[in-house]
Amino acid sequence: MQSNIKGIKAAPRALPRGPVLDWSSFRREDVPNVRSVEALPYTVFTTSGRAAIYQALLQLKLPVGSSVLVPTYHCPTMVAPVLLAHLEVTYFGLLPNGLPHLDAIDPAIAQKCKAMLVPHYFGLAQSLKKVRQWCDEHGIALIEDCAHCYFGEAGERAVGAWGDFATASLSKFFPVPEAGLLASAHRPIAPLQLEKPTLKAQLKGWLDVMELATHYQRLRGLSSLLTPLFRFKNLRVQPRSAQETTTEPIAGAMMRDCDMSRIRQTPLSAAMALKATLPRGRIIARRQQNFASYAAYFADVPGARPLFPQTAHSMSSAAPYVFPLWVDDPEEIYQSLRTLKLPVFRWDRIWPGTPALPQDVGPLWSHHVLQLLCHQDLSAADIDRTASMLVHLLQIQQATSRISAA
Repeated sequence: MQSNIKGIKAAPRALPRGPVLDWSSFRREDVPNVRSVEALPYTVFTTSGRAAIYQALLQLKLPVGSSVLVPTYHCPTMVAPVLLAHLEVTYFGLLPNGLPHLDAIDPAIAQKCKAMLVPHYFGLAQSLKKVRQWCDEHGIALIEDCAHCYFGEAGERAVGAWGDFATASLSKFFPVPEAGLLASAHRPIAPLQLEKPTLKAQLKGWLDVMELATHYQRLRGLSSLLTPLFRFKNLRVQPRSAQETTTEPIAGAMMRDCDMSRIRQTPLSAAMALKATLPRGRIIARRQQNFASYAAYFADVPGARPLFPQTAHSMSSAAPYVFPLWVDDPEEIYQSLRTLKLPVFRWDRIWPGTPALPQDVGPLWSHHVLQLLCHQDLSAADIDRTASMLVHLLQIQQATSRISAA
């Protein structure tokens, strides 16, 4: 397999890993009955989803050193805010459906914990009724992490309505340079005491949006005028010197990579203006379409399977962030996809000290589950290209395995 993968030519261009501003971003489409976490009664915008988690923890006014329950399957930006708030992280395992394995949490541990961070993975929201009941029984505040789920229905309630607080990330759903959301269905949010960014940062936010659009050849007409400007700007930027190898602890490096520097600021005006202007329907409809295309590709492919079964009914009330695909033997395939700069990633950087818990699927997901981005600014051709390459790599892998076994 290795020699075949090396022979695959690099993609002619990288595909966008997030929404990109284009004229089509302003197109209106009607997608009824899909609510947004932004529609909850109490909302405050932050610079990012991780900033929203940090602010949610501050709203709870927990004593220093209190424990917060966090899933073993996580992005580092789910752990960093807890530590920055001077709280301790305690991990819980996951059931195969992605919900917390509540029965496996030691009662003695639960008694010490004051809050629990529960995400809706992949943009596929689920009912948190049992989690809500468990938290109430144990006196634990529930933070509903909607970073992947800006839109949707979570069983009996709208997404975000289960938690004492809900947090979300706008940059995963809108073509904005940054922005997160702290929300609550029933708890007023105390003032966050945020500082305003500098004028230079505000201008840079607008430039970043336009430069990204130009890079991916969007905003036709305007993009051709801006290309020379951004090319000149990048020529003037001096390349960074190679950093010397350090002995920085892994946890310290992960905290730095999470970039928590602006969690105490208000979001940039570019983000707020675009959020207020852009319609939502296209975002939801295109994500549903792209998800369905991936589902068709991987309905019956040896060596891989959709992580969750989905029906037309369940998808009608969702705006997926990614298509989660279980791959039996993922390592070489994933590295090949990264080399080809296709919009696929994996949560394989778990925080140091994350334990191995009984009956927990978290560690398996960190290795086997590839997240295939399905945002609205990936075209049908982009989805086909990504899926076709993945299927091709799986076929090479299966053929190689048969030869080796012969």
